[in-house]
Amino acid sequence: MTITGRCECAKVRYRVQGEVTDFSHCHCPICRRLHGAAFVSWGGVSRDDFVFIAGEDCLRTCAFSPRADSLFCENCGSGLLVDYKPEPHMFYIAPGTVDGDVDCPDAYQQFAGSKAPWYDIADDLPQYDGWPEDSASTGQ
Repeated sequence: MTITGRCECAKVRYRVQGEVTDFSHCHCPICRRLHGAAFVSWGGVSRDDFVFIAGEDCLRTCAFSPRADSLFCENCGSGLLVDYKPEPHMFYIAPGTVDGDVDCPDAYQQFAGSKAPWYDIADDLPQYDGWPEDSASTGQ
């Protein structure tokens, strides 16, 4: 499978020769601020399958936690992916930057305990209060 994506101004473009193998909706305050939304979705892809095809020099990095960096376009500000350091073999792309549709595995909600108080999670996806590997499911 080939996945292509870009930032809004199209200066940064990428290609993934592989599949999305992990799919989450993050409700942490950092992701909410970075994207200006109730939550942000992330699709995990193999770093070996990922390549920038244009504009890599337009990328900027925000080290928003000891565990993760956000990469975004310096021109339009589009958040493109997260480099989650405990998984050096993966990148997490923002599916909203993908051209067209992309197949994703079943999703889960992470940092659900930090969700915006004005947003109700109205699905039956698994919910975790933190990083899934560090916390038990809340059972929802």
